[in-house]
Amino acid sequence: MTELKPDQFEMRRLESLSNTIFGVAMTLLAYDLPKAAVFKSAPDWNDLAQAYSGKLAGFALSFIIAGLFWISHHRRLARQPVGSRGVVILNLLFLLSIVLLPVTNGLYTNYGMSSAVAVLYGLHLTAIAGLNAWLWWVILGGWRRELMASLFPLLVFIPGTVVAAYAPSVAPYVWNIAFAGLLIRRLYTTRTEPDA
Repeated sequence: MTELKPDQFEMRRLESLSNTIFGVAMTLLAYDLPKAAVFKSAPDWNDLAQAYSGKLAGFALSFIIAGLFWISHHRRLARQPVGSRGVVILNLLFLLSIVLLPVTNGLYTNYGMSSAVAVLYGLHLTAIAGLNAWLWWVILGGWRRELMASLFPLLVFIPGTVVAAYAPSVAPYVWNIAFAGLLIRRLYTTRTEPDA
C-alpha cells in the first residue's frame, strides 16, 4: 500500500462511519410508528389501517430512498480509496443530510398534507440528491453514466417539491419516479455490456 499524503484520508474509514450512520438513520425512520395513534380500546384491523397506512407509506418511501443513496454512496467509495480533506468534508455533509432524514420523515408522516412540511421534506430529498450528484461529479470529473444516473433523482425531486407546495398529496407519486433512475441505469448497463 502506498503511503498517504498528510492531506489525504482513507475512504475505507469513512465507509465504516457511513454504514453506522445509514443503519441508525434507517432504523430511526420507524421509531415513531408505534406512537402514531392512541386507541381508546383494543384496535381492530380497520383502526390499524386508518392509523398507520399513511405513516407506513412515508416510512417505506424514506427507507427506500435511504437504501438507494446507501448503495450509491458505497459505489462511490469503492472507486475512491483515498480522498482529500475537501472530499471527506463533502461526504460528511452528505452523511449529515442522511442523519436528518428521520426528522423530516417524522414530520412528513405526521403532517404530510401540510404544504410547508411536504416542501421541507422535498427540499431535504433534493439536498440529499444534490450532494450525491456533487460527490459523483468530484470522483468522476466529467459526464459519465454514473453521474447521469445520480442526476436523475435530483431532476425528479425538484419538480416534486414544487408540486408539494400546491398539491402535497400528489408529491409522493412524483418523488417515486426517482426510482426509475435505477431502472434506466440497469437497462443501460445491460445493453452496453458485451455478450458473454
